[in-house]
Amino acid sequence: MRALRQVSHEGPKDLTYVEDVEVPTPGPGEVLLRVTSAGVNFADVSQTYGIYDGGPDAPYIAGFEVTGEIVGGDGEVGKHVIGFGNGAFAEYTVAPAAALMPIPEGWRDEQALGLVLNWATALAALKPLGRLAEGETVLIHAAAGGVGQAAVRMAKHYGARVIATASPAKHEAVRALGADVVLDYHGDQEGVAAAVNELGGADLVLESVGGETFAASLAAAKPVVGRVVVFGAVAGNASVSNWELIFKYRVSVIGLHIGALPQHAPEVYGWIMSEIERLREEGVYLPNDPTIYKLRDGARALKDLEGRGTVGKLAIVP
Repeated sequence: MRALRQVSHEGPKDLTYVEDVEVPTPGPGEVLLRVTSAGVNFADVSQTYGIYDGGPDAPYIAGFEVTGEIVGGDGEVGKHVIGFGNGAFAEYTVAPAAALMPIPEGWRDEQALGLVLNWATALAALKPLGRLAEGETVLIHAAAGGVGQAAVRMAKHYGARVIATASPAKHEAVRALGADVVLDYHGDQEGVAAAVNELGGADLVLESVGGETFAASLAAAKPVVGRVVVFGAVAGNASVSNWELIFKYRVSVIGLHIGALPQHAPEVYGWIMSEIERLREEGVYLPNDPTIYKLRDGARALKDLEGRGTVGKLAIVP
């Protein structure tokens, strides 16, 4: 089968299109999927550099967010589903049957990309972990990305005031999602924190960037009652000391990895999936129209995402 093989830990430049990969074989509790689309995420970029904790060693078939048709294994043959399957940037992949959800009726497969990753992450950060309440202010970084867009839409639905960050070319797209204030993502991070505090500070901050932005997120959160949910580090690692949490920032810092919830907090993950279905029924969660890349051009998709010049979800199709 055709696939994208990452042959080094030197970045997306070494994501290579190949045509001689064996079709994988599903084991117990797994299904074989004919891939119809695969989502592109910053985790894919991190894995190409070997810096994603628990990520695969090169060489490996890349990709993990997938939609497809069940063609074998422990599942209903012919059913179209979305879920996670290592090696998703390929014509076929294997996925755990328990981690799959049906494609919403009437949707094309690629329109569901983000359901079990972007929307689930944003919802987990806003509600069960971030405890967002009506009337509160939430600061959402990288608001033009897949998780950011979902977070803006949901935060407004839940009655929050949304302060978002994005690069200037993406401000209008973020405003169209409902953001009340949009700040320059590439501006001075101390200035971003100061601007948020001039607006009264943030009850909740969704921190997906890392690097210098992490300190700005802590500084933008309201002292004592502010919460910062951390679920990304695309700009690099950052740290905070116990002394700083006591005497400088005085906020709650919460870590989130959506992949850990089904195992460690299945009741929370179950609520998230049920709530997303409710949001879909109410018209908050709408079909997604991602930017499409052909499998042969998959390396460019990761490079474009890494360069932060994209808006919304990116997808690779065989």
